[in-house]
Order: sequence, then structure tokens, then C-alpha cells
Amino acid sequence: MTQSHLVRGVDHAAFPTFAPKETIHFYRDVLGFPVVHATCALGWGPARHPDFIHFFFDIGQGDRLAFFYYFGVEPYRDDNIPELIHRARHLAIHVGTEEDLMEYRRRLDASNWPCELQVRHETVESIYVHDPNGYLIEFARPLRAITPEDDVDANLSVEALLAVADEPAPTFARFLELKAELIAERFAGEPAGVTLV
Repeated sequence: MTQSHLVRGVDHAAFPTFAPKETIHFYRDVLGFPVVHATCALGWGPARHPDFIHFFFDIGQGDRLAFFYYFGVEPYRDDNIPELIHRARHLAIHVGTEEDLMEYRRRLDASNWPCELQVRHETVESIYVHDPNGYLIEFARPLRAITPEDDVDANLSVEALLAVADEPAPTFARFLELKAELIAERFAGEPAGVTLV
């Protein structure tokens, strides 16, 4: 039986990073992939899930490469790392509409691999499932267009991450504090309601 597909290619592939400065330098500065989005997640996920920043590089044709940096997780010394690596690595497939997303949810729920999670992030709504090999697959549809303000926010988030990564014990609270300082510095003296581009 042949079924049509409604996907529009890769939305993003995602991996964890335990070396955020080097990762940003390699992809942004060496390869020239611009930072186009960042999600700052405080208290998101199941119990014991660390706070994180999820940042995205544009790799062309609407595709993105994304990384998770987990605050308070020490590489090679934290028992939580294998689970975080398993949860973070995934392929996100792009669909265009809510109807397309719900069609994939219907197909999954009618199969041996039902949808495990449906969530609305800042700019996308996603469903998640593990395939028969245990790989996490996400289907993502846009909730709104990405704006120049999102790019500004993403780059301020990455700059704050670069600064906090130099500290002996980076925390999400310190990351947010540094990001607020960068925003204040960048927009000091600007009238209220100014466009952030």
C-alpha cells in the first residue's frame, strides 16, 4: 500500500554539546553558518531534566543544525549524560500545516509506534516518536514565521552562552542575567517600542 507523504524535508537535526564555545566557533565562525534561533528552556522536560539552551544554525535550503547545551552537566562525570545524549539526538522533519501534523499523529497513533509527546515550542508545534531502532523522530510545523527579532534574540542568547561558558560553574540563572545585560547594553538609550534589528 502506497501512502503519500506530506513532509517538506528536514527541519533540523539535533545533538547535545558539552563544548558550546568550540561548537559555536566551529559552525558560526569557521563554517559561516549563521545562528538563526535559540530556545532557552527553564524547567522544561521530565523530572531531573537540566535547564538548557537549544540553538540553531542555518545550513541552507531552510535546513538547520541544532545543539543542546545543558547547564550544570559536567562532561564525562555526570551519570545523566547517556540519557541526555539519547534524548537530545533527533531528526526533525518539517511539515507545513496543522492538518499535516495531525495526519502524522493519526498515522502514528494507529501504528505500533504511537505519538509519545506533542508540544508547542516558541515557534513550532511538534510531535515525537521513537522509530523501531530507538531513534527519536520529530515532526515540526511552524506556528509563525521567524522574524529578524528572533535572529537578534538568538545571537544575544549565543553571546550570553559564550560568556557563561567561561565561568567555573555555568548556571541557567547566570546565563539569563548575562543575556539581560547584553540586551541592556545593546539597546541603552533606545526609545520604548524600538524595532530590535
